[in-house]
Amino acid sequence: DGLEVNLDAHTVVVDGERVALTYKEFELLKVFMEHPGEVFTRQWLYERIWNGTYSEKNRTVDIHVQTLRKKLGPCGSLIESVKYIGYRMKKVP
Repeated sequence: DGLEVNLDAHTVVVDGERVALTYKEFELLKVFMEHPGEVFTRQWLYERIWNGTYSEKNRTVDIHVQTLRKKLGPCGSLIESVKYIGYRMKKVP
């Protein structure tokens, strides 16, 4: 759906345009794309990507997902919120 990720070159292209992502944003996208349809809790994402102890008051994951969605433009809608749990990448047929 217009989203291309090159893990070796660490690049992201949306509808033919290269998108600059931070390291953490790229890691989030990589997790989502490697496991489409799988739901990831905020805690799991935080502990895996930020290597820290998660607190429910911590909004780091939410803020990074929000920024990632904006940077991905029309492809940002592929990242779905799962109420009270976390996030997942839509499965594209």
